[in-house]
Amino acid sequence: MKDYKDIDEYLENFAAPSQKILQDIRETIAKAAPEAQEKISYGIPTFTLNGKNLVHFAGYEKHIGFYPGARAIPEFEDELKSYNTSKGTIQFPIDKPIPLDLITKITKFCVEQRLPDV
Repeated sequence: MKDYKDIDEYLENFAAPSQKILQDIRETIAKAAPEAQEKISYGIPTFTLNGKNLVHFAGYEKHIGFYPGARAIPEFEDELKSYNTSKGTIQFPIDKPIPLDLITKITKFCVEQRLPDV
């Protein structure tokens, strides 16, 4: 695993088509969680909120990994039926349109889970 200093450096390691997809996901997450901060954690792009990891994403040869955590998978089960999922992972095939609207919804759900009780 390479140590990247930031998400920009991470994205530079991908071919232009994948870079565009990953940048679109980055911008989608940032818009859905404007208070979140960016960093590299576990060697991949990560957004944090209130000092805790919110969501991660990563590029692979045949898919984009989106990691919203275990609570989000059952919450969006119906909308995730056409994707490979596991406990806290969603795989979006790179050769199909990336569901940015779904990423927005899942990210907003994760933000709600991280907000302190009032």
